[in-house]
Amino acid sequence: MKRHLTCLTLILALAGCNGEPEKAKEDFIKVDGEHVILSELDKADFIKLASVEKDQGYTLHLHGRLIWNEDRTVRIVPQVGGRVQKIEVEIGTSVKAGQPLAVLASADFGQAQADARKAQADLTLARQALERQRELHAAGVVAEKDWQQTQADASRAQAEADRASRRMTSLGGASDGSYTLRSPLSGVVVERNLNPGLEFRPDQAGDPLFVVTDPSSLWIQIDAGEADLAALKAGEQIRLHVKQYPEEHFVGVIRHVGDFVDPSSRTIRVRGEVTNTDRRLKGGMFITALIDLPPTQALQVPSAAVFLVGDQRYVFVEEGPGRYIRRAVQAGRERDGLIQILSGVKEGEKVIIEGNLHLLQFFKVTPTQAKPAAQ
Repeated sequence: MKRHLTCLTLILALAGCNGEPEKAKEDFIKVDGEHVILSELDKADFIKLASVEKDQGYTLHLHGRLIWNEDRTVRIVPQVGGRVQKIEVEIGTSVKAGQPLAVLASADFGQAQADARKAQADLTLARQALERQRELHAAGVVAEKDWQQTQADASRAQAEADRASRRMTSLGGASDGSYTLRSPLSGVVVERNLNPGLEFRPDQAGDPLFVVTDPSSLWIQIDAGEADLAALKAGEQIRLHVKQYPEEHFVGVIRHVGDFVDPSSRTIRVRGEVTNTDRRLKGGMFITALIDLPPTQALQVPSAAVFLVGDQRYVFVEEGPGRYIRRAVQAGRERDGLIQILSGVKEGEKVIIEGNLHLLQFFKVTPTQAKPAAQ
């Protein structure tokens, strides 16, 4: 469409420079107002026509790629620093929740272990003191103030012991000071970013040590244009085509349509999901999402039928053999070589799709009309 309009702009600009239209070489072409009349029909073979038809429906093609399902993916980073002693899994290994991934020698874990033991010792001492004070308080020897202070000390010791115990449980270390890195969920190890002997600190920036995901479900990431927004609704099915399986279509579901238009690309992020129980689809694959749209009452013509003069779009409509009228139209969305016509034509009328720029040369064009087409 843009190339078609650009060619027209050049023609109009050249004509406008002289203030008069180019002198017609074909004397069998006559212009009367908005009408074009061909007096010799046998010379009209340069003109091709197409009918104005209702939208028959079409298949929307949107490009995207497959990514890990973030609801079933975990990026694993140790909670303590240390040095890698042993790696238990490789990329592609299937793991269960809680299964060891790597073992680290960790001074941080050793300190956490010491804190836990100290907390337990303090709790034992506080309990003994509480028991002694209870007996003395019952005998009336200890003041109420001292008894309450002993109870408070025992409560604080209990809280600290509980905190240290919970931290030890979450770290999952061993009594020798080693720290075992475990998988929080069942899945497949798809990324490993460590080697034996690697020194690691939890505050350092970088990639996670492991990425574990369940590849039986993948997310579909699509960047859709603003014009496609009306055709994209959460919960609707889409078909996926990947070049690795050219004879097959996979069925996915739209899960979310973004609320933000990227200001640079003018696209909207759409997220879908596809079941991948046989694991033939792979994360990172490029896909084409196919969305079947039903027929509508909108009229459409081939894009080549519409041309721009100034700020107004036109088509040539056939009135009879060798008779055509230049008619202003209001154009809508363009897709797959067809453009919607919102007003100016009727269903069944025939419009020129080839030869219209040649006929346009016989119309008077002012310099103000011959300006670049706005798209």
